[in-house]
Amino acid sequence: MIQIEQTADGSQTLFVPELNEHYHSVKGALTESEHIFIRMGLEHSSAENPHILEIGFGTGLNAFLTLLAADKMQKSIHYTTLERYPVSQELIRQLTYPELICPERATDFQALHQANWNTDVRLTPYFTLYKVETDFTSYTFPNTYDVIYFDAFAPEKQPEMWTQPLFDTLYRQLNSQGILTTYCAKGAVRRMLQAAGFTVERLPGPPGGKREILRATKEKK
Repeated sequence: MIQIEQTADGSQTLFVPELNEHYHSVKGALTESEHIFIRMGLEHSSAENPHILEIGFGTGLNAFLTLLAADKMQKSIHYTTLERYPVSQELIRQLTYPELICPERATDFQALHQANWNTDVRLTPYFTLYKVETDFTSYTFPNTYDVIYFDAFAPEKQPEMWTQPLFDTLYRQLNSQGILTTYCAKGAVRRMLQAAGFTVERLPGPPGGKREILRATKEKK
């Protein structure tokens, strides 16, 4: 049974006993998401109106931070997120991300989770959500993207999510100068990204967290 746990920065994460795996770093869920996906991902994108793909909707933390960033940046963002095992509404209601991050936008956080699946839902003037309940490993992508948040469970927990054919597919689905960010800096993952065609950078990890993360860019040919 999935449990809510507090991380070192005061934000919550979920723990899955069956996998012995947390949804975020126990050293700070919010710190990790902001650093890897917003600062190193979204804010690094040159796209005027980014199309974002997230692998692993999970708690909705990355989506919520992106929704807030879209308003702040005044960029129109289309956000596609894939999730095979949606978190129950009961657990979502217990998460305190809005109170910690932006209490006045709590309704937007709930709206992310209440939005219908498999259809575009415009949640703010700058943020449109498209949620898909699916298995990423067999999903056929209908669109191309500017930014990919690769936030699957760790390779040792879900090895089927970290394979060369899947990274090859993600490379094809990225627009030129598109970027992929992930918390996992393992050499095997870096080499697969490079083999797919990406230019890969090792970047400093989040404060107090992992030493390094990866950002992969689809350079202009």
